[in-house]
Amino acid sequence: AVAIAALVLGAWAIGARGAAGAVVALIVGGLVAFVPWHYRTVARSVPPIDDITTDTVHPPPFVATVAARAAEGGNPAAYGGARTAALQKRGYPDLAPLDLPQAPAEAFALALATARAEGWAIIAADPKAGRIEATARSFWMGFTDDIVVRVAPEGSGSRIDMRSASRHGRSDLGVNAARIRAYFAALRARAKTAG
Repeated sequence: AVAIAALVLGAWAIGARGAAGAVVALIVGGLVAFVPWHYRTVARSVPPIDDITTDTVHPPPFVATVAARAAEGGNPAAYGGARTAALQKRGYPDLAPLDLPQAPAEAFALALATARAEGWAIIAADPKAGRIEATARSFWMGFTDDIVVRVAPEGSGSRIDMRSASRHGRSDLGVNAARIRAYFAALRARAKTAG
């Protein structure tokens, strides 16, 4: 506001150099104001939850990352139950398990390769249990999110479920749902290529 006032009311008095400073101040001030406004807008557009799963009835449980979550005093490892499921279904109705034609052993290998390609830190990979656990860190703030992928038999193929949950905070600003969508798109493409 001060920069605008300086430009409008006193451009003649501050000269070209002063006007350039006012323009820089205007741009910097705009950027500083934009960041909280943007995050507030995003937070209002998504459900206020931090734990997203493709199976809200029997979500894949965290096993290997439970101790790390507890050590950081983070969010509980247990799923939030019916309230969280209802909020998720309203906010992200498209999230569902991914069915692949590959048998569980091959689907597990594809799922693990895709997780590695996503750049996640693999914490545990148990082919017998069909469970992959990993972590991912946010780019700007370095927040840790925990991920579990479950591979189970489904007819002649496999069913893939995924859960992505923030260790801290009450709203993930849609990050975990976006991660599930991106992972499933990459896994679907990898499975199609594998035949």
